[in-house]
Amino acid sequence: MSGEGALGRELVRLVASAAESHQRLDKVLGGKLGSRAQAQALLRAGLVRVDGLARKASYLVRVGDVVEAVRDLEASPGGAAAPAAEALPLDVLYEDRDVLVVNKAPGMVVHPAPGHPRGTLVNALVHHLGARPAGGAPARPGIVHRLDRDTSGVLLVAKTLAAHESIALQFRQRTVRKEYVAVVRGRMPAREGVIDRPIGRHPRERKRMSVRTYRGRAALTRYVVHRDYGVASVLRLHPHTGRTHQLRVHLAAVGHPVVGDRVYGGSGGRHRGARASLLDALARFPRQALHAARLEFVHPGTGGTLRVEAPLPADMRGLVALLRRHADGGASRMSETA
Repeated sequence: MSGEGALGRELVRLVASAAESHQRLDKVLGGKLGSRAQAQALLRAGLVRVDGLARKASYLVRVGDVVEAVRDLEASPGGAAAPAAEALPLDVLYEDRDVLVVNKAPGMVVHPAPGHPRGTLVNALVHHLGARPAGGAPARPGIVHRLDRDTSGVLLVAKTLAAHESIALQFRQRTVRKEYVAVVRGRMPAREGVIDRPIGRHPRERKRMSVRTYRGRAALTRYVVHRDYGVASVLRLHPHTGRTHQLRVHLAAVGHPVVGDRVYGGSGGRHRGARASLLDALARFPRQALHAARLEFVHPGTGGTLRVEAPLPADMRGLVALLRRHADGGASRMSETA
């Protein structure tokens, strides 16, 4: 449980479970706070105790360890100001007293970060709610998971501390069901399949992720081909894990990068032949054609299952329509999914 202390500070307390045993302290605490970076900052500042004793970030917790951390409610550990309210457009898919689910627009950054101090989803949330959501790091209040800047779709926000803790636990236990829609280059080798390849930091380019890494973490993605247009395919994706850039990295690794992905797929260059105009159009698509279409989780207040969907955005609908128009005589193979 957690509570507010004096001078705008909050005491965060957790008791290590069997599932958390033998994990690093910064990882366990980061899961509670919503940010491993914040946990590490609090540890460096001497604001974390395990059974009353100071421990290093690398300390391996044991079942029953009582971890307590003190954090500032008004600023991040680095001293940055709390996110300001901004009257930005917000497409609300569902809202009650515990949770808020939005349809994040492509191009919107989820939370303030270097280079994006304003204009983020968090700034819009503070304005919409009239206050900061509870739980999570100060710079990303209420945020339990995130989407890349140019990925659109369903994003879940916790409005209360209890809701944040419940949903964060569901993500850690991998019981949240997620479905994405992607347009990828080429034809997949099978109608459905699994990509099971560990992901870690790229060995040379540290801002990128890669399956070619020495210390990758387990990552698994299931896919189903929804439409096959030969030159490109529409997939439904179900990530079992939640690694950074997982879907984009996995699809690029098997030779079918997401259309428009400049980081993992390249621009595709200029093309020749009968389909040159179509291939050039795919290369010019302004963002990765990736959309979080569905999210299903246990509601922290009612205990029932809540399923929220976001319709395919206009730019991706246009992309699919373009592929359909260029399909040879309706010969594209259809493979509907439930």
